[in-house]
Amino acid sequence: MDKKSLRQKAKAERQKLTQEEIEDKSLAIANQLLPMDTVPSGRLVWDKLYYHLFLTIEEQKEINTEYILQILAGKDKEIVISKCDFATLGMTHFLLTDNTKIKKNSYNVPEPVDGLEVPDAKIDVVFVPLLAYDKQGNRVGYGKGFYDNFLSKCKPETIKIGLSFFPPEEKIEDVSETDVKLDFCVTPDGIFEF
Repeated sequence: MDKKSLRQKAKAERQKLTQEEIEDKSLAIANQLLPMDTVPSGRLVWDKLYYHLFLTIEEQKEINTEYILQILAGKDKEIVISKCDFATLGMTHFLLTDNTKIKKNSYNVPEPVDGLEVPDAKIDVVFVPLLAYDKQGNRVGYGKGFYDNFLSKCKPETIKIGLSFFPPEEKIEDVSETDVKLDFCVTPDGIFEF
């Protein structure tokens, strides 16, 4: 399937989910993350310091990342959140602290108002939002390219972890050279490693 069709399919599947299902599946995803230092490849996930997390767009029925936020805080990690610039399709990253003020932008994306800026090169692990993904680790987002731009600026060893309510598609047909692949995708039922 192509990206446009996958976007429509994924949005339709998400819309069918009840609030209770979203919470249950989000909690299951967070629980799948806990033992991630025992992945088959041996790549360690929890020995890093800077973790980038997206904040949930409730209107899009996204995964509730509050559970992951609690895990990161419990493990004493530095949590990084972003603010989007729709003119440049770039993202500015800020350290999440007790003083961070969050405000929704015009697309209902919760973002930090300001704070301590964190450069792309400092980020060790990125939890990546997506609508769909395939068995090769390619993903489909909302189509603006924010995350591909951001991930292309991260250091090569940065671990990219997609989060999805659903299993992978067989193949995304129209992958481009600028698309950045995931290393993992975590679902309520298990972890896919690419």
